[in-house]
Amino acid sequence: MEHYDAAVIGFGTAGRALGAALADAGQKVAVVERSDAMFGGACVNNACIPTKALVQSARLSAAEGGSIIQQEQRYEAAVERMDRMRAKARERNYRSLADRDTVSIVMGHASFSGPRQLVVAADGGKRRISADRMFIDSGSVPRLPSIPGIDSPRVYVSSSLIEVRTLPRQLIIVGGGFVGLEFASMYADFGAQVTVLQHGPSVLEDEDEQTSSAVRASLEERDIEIICNAEVERIDDEHDRVLVHARINGQDGERDAGTRRELLLPAHAVLIAIGRTPNTDDLNLEAAGIARSEHGGIVVDEHLRTSAPNVWAMGDCTGGMQFTYVAYDDFRIVRDDVLGDGARTTENRGAIPRCTFVHPPFARIGMTAREAHDAGFSVRTATLPSKSISQASILQEETGLMKAVVDARSDLVLGMDLFCEDAQELVNLVKIVMDARMPATALRDAVFTHPSMTEAFNNLFAALGDPS
Repeated sequence: MEHYDAAVIGFGTAGRALGAALADAGQKVAVVERSDAMFGGACVNNACIPTKALVQSARLSAAEGGSIIQQEQRYEAAVERMDRMRAKARERNYRSLADRDTVSIVMGHASFSGPRQLVVAADGGKRRISADRMFIDSGSVPRLPSIPGIDSPRVYVSSSLIEVRTLPRQLIIVGGGFVGLEFASMYADFGAQVTVLQHGPSVLEDEDEQTSSAVRASLEERDIEIICNAEVERIDDEHDRVLVHARINGQDGERDAGTRRELLLPAHAVLIAIGRTPNTDDLNLEAAGIARSEHGGIVVDEHLRTSAPNVWAMGDCTGGMQFTYVAYDDFRIVRDDVLGDGARTTENRGAIPRCTFVHPPFARIGMTAREAHDAGFSVRTATLPSKSISQASILQEETGLMKAVVDARSDLVLGMDLFCEDAQELVNLVKIVMDARMPATALRDAVFTHPSMTEAFNNLFAALGDPS
């Protein structure tokens, strides 16, 4: 059996960074990865970086306009550009570990055979590995519904749809959450006819109702059809397309579904975007005494320690927030626990921002007004439409709004919705204010550059009036 100071399962954001940090600290490290297409994890290979590259190309394509043939050509060029970007990122991530003398990259599928013991199965046979410490960064996998026809070659998840070289002229998206709407916006910009089927009564159903309604309206203005309270019953292959059989149950959250009870929708591709689940089923965690939650996530404490001694878990496999920047912060927490003083934990990393790259982007941090009220706060809110912002007019991007949620007693910012141009940047400033526990008046009274989207915070927070 091969023995190491540390073994890392998964070459993702957290696993790669931790492997490098441990090696720099003089430790002998094994990093196990089952796919040579996943060096660096989902972010650089089939999620954040490639999809945002496509989003940018899609916006440029929409601005240029033209025939569907021209749009298809631009889509093919965008996919080629995406491929070049992620190939460079994958190689850069691989070299960041492979070039270290004390790091061994072990290819194959890892599963536990006992406490801090692994069996790594690959085409060349099996390798047995033990380590003083082990770290799990196995990520997540798409959640798939039990629908007849789900195995059709024209049914995709987000990571497989971006591998399609030809633009699907008709695209049906099952799921009206962040990923579903981002792909709806992107493929519509490329010229596809897009229909979103949402199981619940509204898209972005966990978000602020005013904001989610604004997002929906902006998508529908771009001829994206959104059907809520829709249940997909089966998917049939038919020549060069599929037929999606769906049923409307009750009324749409924003409009009466009327007599549209049974739907038969043709498409060249179907995207399933109903969420992801921790990738832990085939790790044989029980052999190592590692507990899982009822939803499959590895149970961890605030230092990301598992129930087994000297074993940590990071990223999506814990069942927590599925963001690459959270996974990177998980690495920092574990590094601090193993190599530092253990002061950094999941309890003190502050508010977590998020953004979905519809057009314009929608970013969110903290609580909605409803959540804040339910938590017992005395809530003040203010909303500013994008059309009131000078910079939005200059950019010709007047769709959207800003919405602030503030505690009336302390004047602390409790949450914010930013459905506007540059939202992915603005939300990071709000995080700093929230983490530093600065009052809302700090954003009201700050001197910002002009013209800019940031200066809109002056007017937004001024609308709250003076704190009580």
